[in-house]
Amino acid sequence: MHFEPHQLYHIYNQGNNRQQVFFNRENQLFFLKKISTYILPYADVLAWCLMPNHFHLMVYVRSVVIVSEGFTLSETLTNKTLTNENRTFNDSIGLMLRSYTRAINIQQNRTGSLFRKETKAEGITKTDEGITPSFFDTPTGTFLNMHEVEYSYPKICFDYIHQNPVVAGLCAQPEDWEFSSATDYAGLRDGKLINRERAKEFGLV
Repeated sequence: MHFEPHQLYHIYNQGNNRQQVFFNRENQLFFLKKISTYILPYADVLAWCLMPNHFHLMVYVRSVVIVSEGFTLSETLTNKTLTNENRTFNDSIGLMLRSYTRAINIQQNRTGSLFRKETKAEGITKTDEGITPSFFDTPTGTFLNMHEVEYSYPKICFDYIHQNPVVAGLCAQPEDWEFSSATDYAGLRDGKLINRERAKEFGLV
């Protein structure tokens, strides 16, 4: 995964062979704590959704590397030798999934990988390389990002994440699904994981 500071990304992964990754409510609560521990030091979460066999995160990356001495390196990493004490955002995502997997393997008396090998991170906002991807599938069809994509695509992704449980037949409305930030944006819960002010900056709410 390649991350750049000050950009939005859609991060997602699913169970290996589409297997279940959340087996009870406590597992989902545990994973949310992992997100808080491993994602929030690097990024603001704008949207999230935990499904039985996968998860979605929409984040605004603040820093790509955190240095153990207490300062952050975000944009200027040139001529800097990173030690094992320095952790990248990629490293932190990997640690989050491995630590969760270890706990679930003990709980379920299983071994091996829980998630797919590669976690996906798709750029949502403009970078030097452009937009990735240039289209996005939603329950109402495929949207092409041809005009003002930096404004339209974030909203499409934001809504797509929240619509996941509805499309899967798990609930009637996005805000009915407990393990999604849609409940927070609907004012039904005062969740601390999302950054509402950052979401407003991108016209998402």
